[in-house]
Amino acid sequence: MLGSSKGTRPAAALACVLMLLVTVAACGSSDKSEAGTDKPAASTDKAFPVTIAHKYGSTTVKSEPQRIVTVGLTDQDSVLALGKVPVGTTEWLGGYKGAVGPWAADKLGGAAVPTVLKDTGTGPQTEKIAALRPDLILAVYGGLTKAQYTTLSKFAPVVAQPKEYNDFGVPWQKQTEIIGKALGQEAKATSVVSGVEADFKAASAKNPAFAEAEAVMATPYEGIFVFGSQDPRSRVLTDLGFALPADLDKVIGDEFGANISKERTDLLDTDAIVWIAGDPAKDEAQLHKDALYGDLKVARQQREVYIEETADYGNSVSFVTVLSLPYMLDRLVPQLAAAVDGDPATKVPAPAA
Repeated sequence: MLGSSKGTRPAAALACVLMLLVTVAACGSSDKSEAGTDKPAASTDKAFPVTIAHKYGSTTVKSEPQRIVTVGLTDQDSVLALGKVPVGTTEWLGGYKGAVGPWAADKLGGAAVPTVLKDTGTGPQTEKIAALRPDLILAVYGGLTKAQYTTLSKFAPVVAQPKEYNDFGVPWQKQTEIIGKALGQEAKATSVVSGVEADFKAASAKNPAFAEAEAVMATPYEGIFVFGSQDPRSRVLTDLGFALPADLDKVIGDEFGANISKERTDLLDTDAIVWIAGDPAKDEAQLHKDALYGDLKVARQQREVYIEETADYGNSVSFVTVLSLPYMLDRLVPQLAAAVDGDPATKVPAPAA
């Protein structure tokens, strides 16, 4: 379920790229090129140029971008929330048209559906990205290597993942703010972030039990994979008021998540646990067969939330973006409220349609 941009480089395609380099030179690297020059009527030059720091230094966007490619696996949602439609997106989950989930589809308006860059195993699809003639490449929610960053910078300014977070660990607020700055939409980014933060505050106020409870998010992937405090999924829980297990990051290390040993199954014995499961009924039965897990209080009292990872709801939980979060909160909050209501007889309801 965890992805990265991937691609291949056959000789013929690479030859095409070399020719494309000539035609896209105007896009160039962040140090040498201008972005697109055709600006919509509502735009302003006052926001540009902007310089954005990231893991590999900094990138300057000289003018308002018009042909945006998102290499970051969820960056398209921030772009759409800010009124732009990417020309290219990178597919991660769901197999959605244009790699745009149902929580974001209305933001396309009448624009062309983005070209989808597939995830094939060896990094960004360089040739396809070049063919899209981008004037900005976003890789904020991602894990670009230095070599990949350098290659992509030949085509357009590249905004890589911020250095202060793990790869694939940038908070949704920071992701939206970074992309807002790159698009010259800092004020709008602040506004849409504030709107979603207000949704979290309202949910927390309505459910004060969240602030007195501990929770964790996990998936039965090759055993038990638990998400750490730097993963956006875990931040959903803490933003709602929950505490995470005290030893969680100590066990996981400097990663967004990790498989835990059976000896550390105790990390799961929280007031509520959210399972992102391939087959919820099957996975629940399998987990409860394991005495180490089945004997935990959280399991015995069925304070578990099972979410089908390939359903729209499950995809929204993994996306954790400014557009997917309201969709997700409508479904997750009632389930968590039932899990921590103090009555073991309360069944966690099915998610809202």
